[in-house]
Amino acid sequence: MDLEVLKIASNTKNHKVLDNVTHFSKLKNPICGDEMNISLIIIDKKVKDFGYQCKSCIYCQASVSLLSIKSINKSTDKIKNLLEIAISFFDNKKSSFPREWSIFNKIFKEKNISRKECLILPFKTLSKALKTKNDKK
Repeated sequence: MDLEVLKIASNTKNHKVLDNVTHFSKLKNPICGDEMNISLIIIDKKVKDFGYQCKSCIYCQASVSLLSIKSINKSTDKIKNLLEIAISFFDNKKSSFPREWSIFNKIFKEKNISRKECLILPFKTLSKALKTKNDKK
């Protein structure tokens, strides 16, 4: 077990239920059964708050923890760019994230390729949430 992954996953600041969300998504990893819910409050194309709930492995928890922290106060366009980078990271055999998103290099490593689906589940869930506006206000 990578201690860095464990340390990141232990930051559960945004593991919460949000009220009055503007965007929501839920996905399940068919390979291992990890489940991810992401709720967002987006105002003027900027992520104002990010809440998540998950039943998942430590890699998925670390990934969503970092993603939630780094998404708050970012524009949706910047987030969409990050999502593209992360989702294709292992497929494109990239060695690192761009400077702005370099914190993700702590978990997106070649040695974690076997946990690829766990690491990208939060990114896929966030991508779906950005496309799924919550009409229940």
